[in-house]
Amino acid sequence: MTPHPSLRLALLCMSLLAVSATQAQTMSKPDYKAGKTRISETYKADKAECQKLAGNAEDICKEEAKGKEKVARAELEFSYSGKAADANKVHVVKAKAAYEVAKEKCDDFAGNARSVCVQEAKAVEQKALAEAKMGKDIGEAKKDAAAEKMDANYKVAHEKCDALAGDAKASCVAAAKGKFGKN
Repeated sequence: MTPHPSLRLALLCMSLLAVSATQAQTMSKPDYKAGKTRISETYKADKAECQKLAGNAEDICKEEAKGKEKVARAELEFSYSGKAADANKVHVVKAKAAYEVAKEKCDDFAGNARSVCVQEAKAVEQKALAEAKMGKDIGEAKKDAAAEKMDANYKVAHEKCDALAGDAKASCVAAAKGKFGKN
């Protein structure tokens, strides 16, 4: 079953609202604070624009403004910290924001059509959350694999030092420990 057109539109809007957060570039504290201020001002302006609308169109507009703000804040946080957990949070926030917008758009329907619309929105959200979780798990697996590779390389370097004696061996072991972060 293909997603409802309003659901597809909501997902497209949410994906276009924010800059991709796949690579973090840490920023200064003043830039971070300025970003927070800019996001708040944009949210207020977007919300004010919604006042021009009526009924469910106004509700949808307000939900889109909230979602845009939440996504922008999550991306700002990731840009500031550069942490993998914050990168994952961006994906989670995007999924939840898109769901809230899509769910609000479902209010334009009645009866079974509305129920189907809400279920489609929930299914898309659950899929996006699962993908975010999978990305987090993959990130942790990569981190573990990198640590295992570093340990293996340290053992090889240490083993090479065993062929030496005296100060040369001590120097070799110290260099291997330094290179591979061992104490």
